Amino acid sequence: MAAEVGTKKLVRAITKAHVRPIKKLGRKEIQLVTFDLPYLAFYYNQKLMLYRGGGEFEDIVGNLKEGLGVVLEEFYPLAGRLVQDQEGVFKVEYDDEMEGVDISEAAAEEMGIDDLMDDKSSNMLKELVPYTGILNVEGLHRPLLAVQCTKLRDGIVIGCAFNHAILDGTATWHFMNSWSEICRGATSISVAPFHDRLKARNTRVKLTLPSSPPPTNGDLKQGPPLVEKIFKFSESSIAKIKSKANANHSQSTGAKPFSTFQSLSAHLWRAVSRARGAKPEDITVYTVFADCRKRVDPPMPENYFGNLIQAIFTGTAVGLLLANPPEFGASVIQKAIEAHDSKVIENRNKEWESAPKIFEFKDAGPNCVAVGSSPRFRVYDVDFGWGKPVSVRSGSNNKFDGMVYLYQGKSGGGSIDVEITLEAKTMENLEKDEEFLQG
Repeated sequence: MAAEVGTKKLVRAITKAHVRPIKKLGRKEIQLVTFDLPYLAFYYNQKLMLYRGGGEFEDIVGNLKEGLGVVLEEFYPLAGRLVQDQEGVFKVEYDDEMEGVDISEAAAEEMGIDDLMDDKSSNMLKELVPYTGILNVEGLHRPLLAVQCTKLRDGIVIGCAFNHAILDGTATWHFMNSWSEICRGATSISVAPFHDRLKARNTRVKLTLPSSPPPTNGDLKQGPPLVEKIFKFSESSIAKIKSKANANHSQSTGAKPFSTFQSLSAHLWRAVSRARGAKPEDITVYTVFADCRKRVDPPMPENYFGNLIQAIFTGTAVGLLLANPPEFGASVIQKAIEAHDSKVIENRNKEWESAPKIFEFKDAGPNCVAVGSSPRFRVYDVDFGWGKPVSVRSGSNNKFDGMVYLYQGKSGGGSIDVEITLEAKTMENLEKDEEFLQG
């Protein structure tokens, strides 16, 4: 765990510990369901929160550990392990003798918050979050949540790695906001997690994994170098993008106006397609990992703890996408999202269960723009008692050419931060695209 400039280490490890629920819970078991299993060959989902100030580091870490021990009483699957029973069915098991959550302390006191806010900080961020390059299936042998608290010159970074086979983004930020709530002094969390996954899908799926080596989802070092960047769109820029997409919309036709998400997605899809310089006849795919809590029948509560997402795919020819106004791309996306109802979800589940297949990044499709996370997640509410984060970022795991994460903007309102990973030449072209930058 050491970032280096030349031969000089920037991050040094201090201590490592484990945190379990404070109260004895006994033995608990939760079966993974069809919504969870495809992500076993994804990597741990990494999130970083950057905070200025914070006070005495030892006191802060002590409070974080104490709060974690309390909140894990409700979110106990994160303190457990993956197991696969004799029939090949995956589960999360917890008992009071397990180690619990990995939590480590580190220092990088020559590094400041501002050093991590620019476009060149991705490599430094890798050293501030655990489990880079670790697959979710390795949760059979290691904790399902790992946390690294790093002391900077003028602040603190909290880097978390979540096993994506047991929870999605909605569940992740439910946990993070609950943990911070306890650390701020609450005696209990506002909303308890809903753990009965069998209410969403009551099927036992046997998975056969390769004995050796485990699925890798591609070598992280293969292919052209990738570049990450955050583009910040103000509330007024988002309004402009949405207005353009809806410029020819007429209520008299009965058509639904395009949402902010659909309008911004079309804006991104078009801009990345321009930047890639693909041929007009080439197919480009748009993918969104959609929350299905309200789409399934019966609907599941917002506090459902697990994965309840499905990838929605749609596509068109690059020439059609770029020759038409923004409403064309927005319409393609809108139709795909609205068509993804409970019947489509049920059919997709049955199809997958009949021939289980572990997801790989290449499944996203050619010339892909894939959108994860959501600006609806309350990422800037994660205040552990010394203030809200100044920035929220993703780690390097689960990044591929065309992967996009959307976050609410720090300035609030309708602002949105777009974190995107592209091949270097494509990113260079995107950075020069005034139509994209200005909305």
